[in-house]
Amino acid sequence: MPNPIARTYGKLHDRFGSVLGPFLVTIFVMALATILKGGMFLQPQNIINILRNNSIVGIIAMGMTLVIISGGIDLSVGSALVIVGGIVITVTDNIGNIPLGIALGMLMGIAIGMVNAAIITKGRVPPFIATLGTMNICRSLGQFYMNGGGMSATKTAYRTVSNSSLLGIPLPIYYLVIVTLAVWFISQKTSLGRHIYAIGSNEKASRLSSINVTKVKVYTYALLGLCVAIAAVVESSRLNSINASSSGSGYELDAISAVVVGGTSMAGGRGSVIGTFFGVLILSVINNMMVLMGVPAFLVMAVKGAIVISAVILQRNRD
Repeated sequence: MPNPIARTYGKLHDRFGSVLGPFLVTIFVMALATILKGGMFLQPQNIINILRNNSIVGIIAMGMTLVIISGGIDLSVGSALVIVGGIVITVTDNIGNIPLGIALGMLMGIAIGMVNAAIITKGRVPPFIATLGTMNICRSLGQFYMNGGGMSATKTAYRTVSNSSLLGIPLPIYYLVIVTLAVWFISQKTSLGRHIYAIGSNEKASRLSSINVTKVKVYTYALLGLCVAIAAVVESSRLNSINASSSGSGYELDAISAVVVGGTSMAGGRGSVIGTFFGVLILSVINNMMVLMGVPAFLVMAVKGAIVISAVILQRNRD
C-alpha cells in the first residue's frame, strides 16, 4: 500500500502532470546548493557552466525520453555519437563544407536510430539487447575508422558552432532549449506523440486500435538518432575533436538517469520532456555542488546512482 508521502505526490502528479515532482526537487536542490555554497554556486559563470557542460547529455536525454515512454530503451547513443562526430569532422575537413558535414551527420544519426528500430520491430529483439549490440558495433567501427585514436577538426569556422555566445550565453545552451521545446511539441501536440504514449501504455491495445506500432517506433528511434547527431556536432565542435574510445562514454547512462529522475516511468506510457529537462538540472546541480564542496570524484557516481534508485522507488510506491 502506498505510503502517505508517495500517495500525496501521486495526487499532485495526477493534477499537475509529471513535471511537478522534478520541478520541486530542482528547487530544493538549488536551494540546498545555495545554502551550502551560495557565494560560489550563484555566480553567473558557474550557472552558465552547469548548463553548458550538461547540454550534450541533455539533448540526448530529450530523445531518450520519447523512446522510454514508448516502452523501449537505447544503449547505443554514446557510441553512435562517435560515428556521427567522425563523419562530420571528416567531411568538413576534406570537403570544406560545414553545412554538408552537419547534414550528413544528422542523416547518419537518423539512420542508426532506424536500424535500431528495425532490429527491434522486424527482428523481434528486445530493445536492451538490440541496442547493446549496436552500441558495441558503433564503438568498434569508430575505433577502426580512427585507428583507436581520435580526430581533430582543422576548420576554424567549425569550432564556432559550439564555442560562440549570443547575448553572453553559450550557443550549446540555446541548442538544448530548442531541442527541448521541439521534442516537447512533438510529444504533446502531434499524433505521433499521442501514439508514443499509447504504445508505451499498452502495445497490444494500440495495435488493435489500428496504430502502426512499427512505424511509430521507427520514428521514435529516428528522433533519438537525430538528437544524438545534434549532440555529436555540439561535442565535436566544442572540443574541436572526437575520440573513438572516450567520446560519448557513459552518455547512455547519464541520459537514462536524467529521464528517470525527471519522472518518466521505465515501464513506459508515462513521463514528460519538461520533466527530463528538470532531471538534467537536478543531476547537474548535484554534481556541481559536490565538486564545489570538494567531494571525491569517485563518490559522485555513487550519489547519482542512489538518486536514480530513489526516483524509481518513489514511482513504484506512488503506483
